[in-house]
Amino acid sequence: MAERRSVRRSSRGGDNVTVQDLADAAGVSIASVSRALNNSVKVSDDVRRRVRDAADRLGYVPHAAARALASQSTHTIGAVVPTLENPNFAIGVEALQKRLTQAGYTLFVASCGYDMDQERQQVETLVTRGVDGIMLVGALHSTGLNDFLRSRNIPFVDTWVMSGDPRVPSVGFDNMAAAIQMTDFLLDLGHKNFGVIAGVTKSNDRAIARVKGIRKALKARGLPLKQERLIERPYRIVDGQLAMRALMTEKNRPTAVICGNDVLAFGAMLECQRQGIKIPGEVSIVGFDDLDFASQLVPPLTTINVPADKIGEAAADYLLAAIENRPNLLAPQISVNLIVRGSTAPPPDRPT
Repeated sequence: MAERRSVRRSSRGGDNVTVQDLADAAGVSIASVSRALNNSVKVSDDVRRRVRDAADRLGYVPHAAARALASQSTHTIGAVVPTLENPNFAIGVEALQKRLTQAGYTLFVASCGYDMDQERQQVETLVTRGVDGIMLVGALHSTGLNDFLRSRNIPFVDTWVMSGDPRVPSVGFDNMAAAIQMTDFLLDLGHKNFGVIAGVTKSNDRAIARVKGIRKALKARGLPLKQERLIERPYRIVDGQLAMRALMTEKNRPTAVICGNDVLAFGAMLECQRQGIKIPGEVSIVGFDDLDFASQLVPPLTTINVPADKIGEAAADYLLAAIENRPNLLAPQISVNLIVRGSTAPPPDRPT
């Protein structure tokens, strides 16, 4: 059966592995393999898992991609981002595409909604299209995703993070260090009473690292972050408004609010304006990303500048070099900077 079947492998992975090979290895019918590969609701989770495991073992590439890979290159790159609603991801993808277009490559883009299972499905779909490389966001992925790509010799790069794993190429910055810098700035202004509006940390290692950085900076000054002062919300303006409303209903409300990104900060500032709370006279607000609109607010937003275009360009340079077997040294860590604007000041009980 599967053990006796001679399976030839090409230099790009298992493009000569057939659906029958996969069915034999998984112990299911060809029809079940087809349904599992197409994410049909008519196949059980157990069969889906067995087929996926068999595909990983054999390095299976679906037939459409196998035909494309016969020439060893399709001149296409895939990018899977959590969302295209975040302007910084859109800027990064645009920079990635521009660099790839100059090199004669086409970019396929997919979003996964901060869902690791959806990310895995999108990656598998891109692989069926025969992409030559893939850009991912973050270093937190579903179990086996990196091995899935390695087994098929498909270069990939994590972005917006420094992976910390020498086996995993990454282009980004230290999110925790950036959050520490922001928190230290507010502490140096004299703030001791903090609130945090973080992004949802599930499946988001950037949000996790930023919260860790805030906690670490506060702990170094002997200040705790009370659980009720940490609110996780999706990256939307309305969620920033709702979170700020909750923080400002407390009797001893915070004098400084750190937001996980600028979109949440925009919502927080709008809520303060709605309630007549003075920024920064009564509360300082900071963001993260330095979106174009941040400098146009009244007052303009203090934030961390993240050069998303440089991340996209560096990711493209790495993938192109890896695909073309050129020296693929990654750019050094992308620099992010604290941009101090009018939304921050010493707390109201401390003279300027």
